[in-house]
Amino acid sequence: MLDTGAAGRPDAFNPAELLLAALSACIVKGIERVAPIIKFGFHGVEVRVTGVRQDAPPKMARIDYEIIVDTDESDRKLELLHENVRKYGTVYNTVAPGTDLTGSLRRR
Repeated sequence: MLDTGAAGRPDAFNPAELLLAALSACIVKGIERVAPIIKFGFHGVEVRVTGVRQDAPPKMARIDYEIIVDTDESDRKLELLHENVRKYGTVYNTVAPGTDLTGSLRRR
């Protein structure tokens, strides 16, 4: 939920949370897009993100993510999937140059 009122809403995402949600969505969409191309089978995916906000000047100083994939695929295919997420994600590649962006991909 978004709220444009000056007082805001306690149940709405703030801008930093929206950025983290966009990154998560980008990662999930990238996996959905590349999985058929590399013949990667999976049953589900979970993305966990945390961010550290810097106050002066205001920015996201650090973002860490963990991608957990329910799959029986090989370690090599997991690496290939993660490589593609990092290489072709629009939000990922927009955030990465200005933020300490690190993460991992593992199987459940």
